[in-house]
Amino acid sequence: MRRALLTTFLLLLPLTASAQNLPSKQVTNQPAAQNAAHAPKLVEPQLHVSRSGNAVRPRVALTFDACMGQADERILSTLVRERIPATIFVTARWLKKNPQSVAIFLNNLDLFELENHGQNHVPAVDVPVLIYGIAAAGSPEAVRQEVAGGADAMLAAGLAPPRWFRGSTAKYDPSAIRQIREMGYRIAGYSLNGDGGSLLGATVTEKRIAAAKDGDVVLAHINQPTHAAGEGVARALLALKRRGVEFVRLSDVDGMGDDNTTQ
Repeated sequence: MRRALLTTFLLLLPLTASAQNLPSKQVTNQPAAQNAAHAPKLVEPQLHVSRSGNAVRPRVALTFDACMGQADERILSTLVRERIPATIFVTARWLKKNPQSVAIFLNNLDLFELENHGQNHVPAVDVPVLIYGIAAAGSPEAVRQEVAGGADAMLAAGLAPPRWFRGSTAKYDPSAIRQIREMGYRIAGYSLNGDGGSLLGATVTEKRIAAAKDGDVVLAHINQPTHAAGEGVARALLALKRRGVEFVRLSDVDGMGDDNTTQ
């Protein structure tokens, strides 16, 4: 009897041990599948400006996100010195920390169009979700606050009322797009990601932006002065100018975005 019990115990031991040491993906796949089933449909809209149709003078819209942190003087000084127009999307957080850069924008309104990047740099998605590790607004009320709070901060800083909005991560769900459009904004997608969220190296960033095509809307960042990408952006601006590119702001020409962001 004792021998039979011992044999049964030894037979069950491997099974118990293997059950306790299942691969992590087997343990976590069920919650992941459940989360995926309830995750909202997210879109990352594209935007193009009307093409010049001139092979030797392609039209490009430069857009820069000023999310938080400090201004990247490598980029800002190049834009001013070379008289290159651009559209800058600013958050309330960035405006508060960079009054000197705001003054430069205000002194060069022939170059810069300032638009709304939100109050606290949270994704404009109206259900709770993480995007690149950033918690989305999470409700229609929070989306409205993110958009309206960004606009209020711009007015308080002496800037013109914004007409375009670009949310953090540039991702949205369709219902948030409808809400933002009903608030009177066009939503600024892009066609060329120039700096990979300011995480690319200088050489790759320069190559990407310098290759912009007729009608492209370039997305880059002007708030990461310690990142190598900013050096690449500055060099690419000079390369585009040498190519004879016609630089435009979003308000200068017609723009067409998908996912009902501009229509």
